[in-house]
Amino acid sequence: MLTVLMECHDQESELAQTLSVLVAGAVEGLVSDVAVLDRGSTDASARVADAAGCKFYTQWDLKHVLQEVRGEWLMLLEPGARPQIGWIDEVAEHISLTRHPARFTASRNYRRPLIQRLFSKDPPLAQGLLIQKSVASSKGVRATRLADLVEGHRPHTLISELIPAWAAARS
Repeated sequence: MLTVLMECHDQESELAQTLSVLVAGAVEGLVSDVAVLDRGSTDASARVADAAGCKFYTQWDLKHVLQEVRGEWLMLLEPGARPQIGWIDEVAEHISLTRHPARFTASRNYRRPLIQRLFSKDPPLAQGLLIQKSVASSKGVRATRLADLVEGHRPHTLISELIPAWAAARS
């Protein structure tokens, strides 16, 4: 089983877009729970998360969150990011056959302008991250943000694409 974790701050619309894609994973039995770690939102992010059946943390410590979630694997996403066709089967296969972290392939249809790609780095969770909870928990002692869990890993790249979070913010 898989737990999805997202951090948000006033990203109600983006959160709704990501959660709508994750429903299929829950129906298929892959996604067991979703936890949204809030950083002081003043919009309706809490209502969106509640309506989708997510745990919504307004005050949280990453170490404790990792102890509470149910899945043995974690999928870290930015609000607004949307895994594309085939993600459920590929993620299920990956977590059943390997212990290595993985990330999605960047969407070919949503690319940042060339200048931005050349002169600025993508955020650490731009392609998401699949990671075992035990590995994340060992890093979670020092981590204060989900992005901190990415450091030090050389994730496998899945074939499934991920529409980046910035694309949701533009629509």
